[in-house]
Amino acid sequence: MDTLNQIPYFDFLLSAFLGIGLSAATGFRVFLPMFLVSLASYFHWIPSLNTFEWLSTLPALITTGITTLVEILAYYIPVVDNFLDTIAVPMASVAGSVLFASQFAGLGTVPQWGLAIIAGGGTAATISSGFAGIRAVSTTTTAGVGNNIVGSSETAGAGIMTVLAMVIPVIAALIAIFCVVLVVFFGRKAWKKLLSKQN
Repeated sequence: MDTLNQIPYFDFLLSAFLGIGLSAATGFRVFLPMFLVSLASYFHWIPSLNTFEWLSTLPALITTGITTLVEILAYYIPVVDNFLDTIAVPMASVAGSVLFASQFAGLGTVPQWGLAIIAGGGTAATISSGFAGIRAVSTTTTAGVGNNIVGSSETAGAGIMTVLAMVIPVIAALIAIFCVVLVVFFGRKAWKKLLSKQN
């Protein structure tokens, strides 16, 4: 409690909004948000905490840039996109947790990562799993033709959410919450539709 009392509430809330926005972005695409945060940190557009200075280094920028390009292109390859969905949820959860945690200072390691895993990882995993369900339905109902639309929507969503989170964190957080509700609703419908077709 003493630790929390030392943190200005406005800064804490701003960090939370920023963290939620970035976490939601990783639910759309795992590496694009990390690349944009790395880019912004490298050019000092946003501050980086001491424990996450690695994000602002040139090797991190190059690595996240390459993995972002590979990830985006891979989602336009039939079959590969569905395979990526099987590993996207845990990867998004980890990335969401890291980006959420990177926005907090002064909380201490346990509270910082506790919040990151619950709020950041949970938000990212929910959105990622929802889109995995939507893509699965798209694969069965359109023979994969509609997957390109789903993939493009995810990439656009990741980019928009990341930029919004860094520029207008409050709006990004509200959109993130709305996205979680929306994706859960349509994701459940998509999974039910897919299961009914299989039965």
